[in-house]
Amino acid sequence: MLDTITNIWHICRRELRMFSQRPIFLVIMIVAPLGFLWMFTSLMQSGLPTKLPAALVDEDNTHVTRQLTRILGTMEETHFVLETNSFTEARKAMQRGEVYAIFRIPKGTTEAALTQRQPVISFYTNDSYYVAASLLMKDMRKMSEMAGLAMTRETMRARGFRDDQIMGTIQPIVVESHPLGNPHLNYSVVLSNLIVPGLLMLVIMLTTSYAIGMEWKRGRQKKLYNMAGGKTWVAVVGKLLPQTMLYTLIFWLIDLVFYSYLQFPCQCGIPRMMLWGLLAVLASQGFGLLMFEAFPGQMRMAMSACSLLGVMQFSLAGFSFPVSAMDKPFQWLSNIFPLHHYFLIYVNQALNGYAISYVWSSVAALVLIFLLPQVFFYRLTDAFLNKEYEP
Repeated sequence: MLDTITNIWHICRRELRMFSQRPIFLVIMIVAPLGFLWMFTSLMQSGLPTKLPAALVDEDNTHVTRQLTRILGTMEETHFVLETNSFTEARKAMQRGEVYAIFRIPKGTTEAALTQRQPVISFYTNDSYYVAASLLMKDMRKMSEMAGLAMTRETMRARGFRDDQIMGTIQPIVVESHPLGNPHLNYSVVLSNLIVPGLLMLVIMLTTSYAIGMEWKRGRQKKLYNMAGGKTWVAVVGKLLPQTMLYTLIFWLIDLVFYSYLQFPCQCGIPRMMLWGLLAVLASQGFGLLMFEAFPGQMRMAMSACSLLGVMQFSLAGFSFPVSAMDKPFQWLSNIFPLHHYFLIYVNQALNGYAISYVWSSVAALVLIFLLPQVFFYRLTDAFLNKEYEP
């Protein structure tokens, strides 16, 4: 046992010397993850895009429509940078990319409403800019509903109804909205908490397969195997342990920035999220090692597989499109990715504060991804003894 610990320590020291001789390791392992953290937290610092440029086409130009447009202009996401009575001018502004949406009030809208005909208010959004268009669509849809209510109010006032009678008619039920988990609708709470760890997990997969593959590329795999006393698991542990410690510290730093400095919701407490971060690091290393075992001695193939599947996990993680709504093959495929399970743990633990029993399957999946490469250690042993580097 003492000899095994000594061998692991010698391999770790050898790995640390390699880091000092190849600064690219430190750039990829430290500078890149911290750069991701800075970029995404500063990019979405305000939490939600506000004052998005839009165009107003008021062809009716009555006191009622002017009042409606003033209300729309006070909404947080909407900022009218162009007010005109020409729809052609507004359309050209959208084509030039100067506005993301057009709110159009046709001529005769007020008259049609007061005479109990059905007026039509139209709005257009440029869905090439998905987030901006979705937010403006929400504001304009809300405004169109308010416009209908305002027209009804003016009609009822003209007939002599009191304001309390009018409000009881046009809004008999007052709805209170309480978004759970992310009450401020802060985009950064969801996106930063998944994109930054996801990119870190991708880097871990790549550096794991790269660090092991470098032994074959430099022709030092047999020396490493001998240093491990002929035990594959000792070679792997000694090789990856320094990376595990460094990546875990970075993951914990990200957690502290998110949940302590930026005050993102964390119902389960920071220590528990740190535990899940450690598990995510181990699962990512297991994934990278598994890819190398699939292509023993072929560093490029292993890294290509990590790149392809590592990027694919962002699409299949479930935070941009629900996994339950995907086709069955993609639902099954999503289970092999560590980010998908980390996302489920994050939502249930940090955002919703559910008990661990709700996430046991995801925790078990991360543990399984970490342990799975041990099943194929025989391929790695064969590669240590018989495989040469294959470019």
